[in-house]
Amino acid sequence: MATKEDFFNHITTGYTTKGDFITMGSAMFNGETLTDAFVKIPLKTLNRHGLIAGATGTGKSKTLQVLSENLSEKGVPVLLMDIKGDLSGVAQPGEEKPFITERHQKIGLPYQTKTFPVELLSLSEEKGARLRATVSEFGPVLLSRILDLSDVQSGILSVLFKYCDDHHLPLLDLNDLKKILQYSTNEGKEEIENEYGRISSASTGAILRKIVELEHQGGDLFFGERSFDPQDFLRTDDRGMGFINVLRLTDIQDRPKLFSTFMLCLLAEIYATFPEQGDSDKPKLVIFIEEAHLIFSNASKALLDQIEAIVKLIRSKGVGIFFVTQNPTDVPQEVLSQLGLKVQHALRAFTAKDRKAIKLSAENYPISEYYKTDEILTSLGIGEALISALNEKGIPTPLAATMLRAPMSRMDILQTNEINTLIDQSKLVKKYNEAIDRESAYELLNEKIAFAEKQDAIEKARHEREAASKASSRSKTTSSRRTTQNPITKLLSSPTVIRSILGILGKMIK
Repeated sequence: MATKEDFFNHITTGYTTKGDFITMGSAMFNGETLTDAFVKIPLKTLNRHGLIAGATGTGKSKTLQVLSENLSEKGVPVLLMDIKGDLSGVAQPGEEKPFITERHQKIGLPYQTKTFPVELLSLSEEKGARLRATVSEFGPVLLSRILDLSDVQSGILSVLFKYCDDHHLPLLDLNDLKKILQYSTNEGKEEIENEYGRISSASTGAILRKIVELEHQGGDLFFGERSFDPQDFLRTDDRGMGFINVLRLTDIQDRPKLFSTFMLCLLAEIYATFPEQGDSDKPKLVIFIEEAHLIFSNASKALLDQIEAIVKLIRSKGVGIFFVTQNPTDVPQEVLSQLGLKVQHALRAFTAKDRKAIKLSAENYPISEYYKTDEILTSLGIGEALISALNEKGIPTPLAATMLRAPMSRMDILQTNEINTLIDQSKLVKKYNEAIDRESAYELLNEKIAFAEKQDAIEKARHEREAASKASSRSKTTSSRRTTQNPITKLLSSPTVIRSILGILGKMIK
């Protein structure tokens, strides 16, 4: 029978690290927290991605906050997707309370409050530095997957992107994209057909309807300039602490298309622009995607394939991605298999379906002689979680039911005046919130159409003048013929000639 001492040695040996690490808390045995049985996550493995899962109210957001704080403290910048609006408090110090002090005494860690450098970001009208991307940067392939276009429709979109590239028509926002779609089947139909082949008006109409759907979910706010530079996520402050970039998404919970559009664009841009880093002592950036089911629940097969591919490849850029959701089954199996760190809070078994989901979730964790995983998943308290990570050699660490440490920053939202102060101090707000509306495909195509219409009008007027001139000439000629006699006719018909002819004829008769 396993003893407390055996378990303590099992945990301390399994979580021994040579490099730097983050202490998540202390392991629990038979419901008791063992002081100094620290569960430590090596910084080196945090680009291997992770999962934070659990039922509502079990402490997922606080775990996310703890990880973000400790990464920032180690000089690693963080990007948080704050959909519920309860993560902005990382900008203010926490408050020590008796239950926090007691918790940390059990764990064996001193508790301290701390502030962290925070940048507020926004995709919509929320206060913060505005994140945007141009349609051209998004590209036809990624855009086709977001819009769930057919192969034929994707081909048409690629042709139109090529036409715009060849004719120097910048595609910046959705107005530009809608304009080129309309132009391709109206004024520019003949030109585009001659250069690239026939384009079906039915297909362009279907693409246009899907763009309008994206526009109604807020895509018109996301597409445009100035484009956000992912390098701005990598800032540190003068203390060497990584910035915690909080993307405020409370007003787009019911717009999953916009959220998934942004996430896929962000990951693709990071992968395209960040240099290869390979395995290093710590990640370059860690991204936490809260309410991750919003990405996966309505995603097409093509979009899921794209996400899976990026998750597999982006770790070589030094970037870790953590999905935060209620149940591990919310994340596709292909993505779940790529996640090195799993933090599983309690799950609730109210129905047969819930019990089945718990059994499936339990199978995602290493077998442990100290726990019955499916049973302990339903008995964990608030602020407790099952943890399994990767050690520095990439081997899974022992499964540990863990009493988690408390966040050092405020476990609540910022007040309006505190948000305004952050906005006033932000360098990124000054950089990205200036409205830019330079000449792009929409304006250039309108000019082209207006010029063509003007030329048509001029040509039509010229033809009308020429026709009128010809008609006038014909009228004058006819009139002239009627009024002007031939000189010989005039001579022969003159009275003198007639009298002479009659005189000659008279003499001949005599």
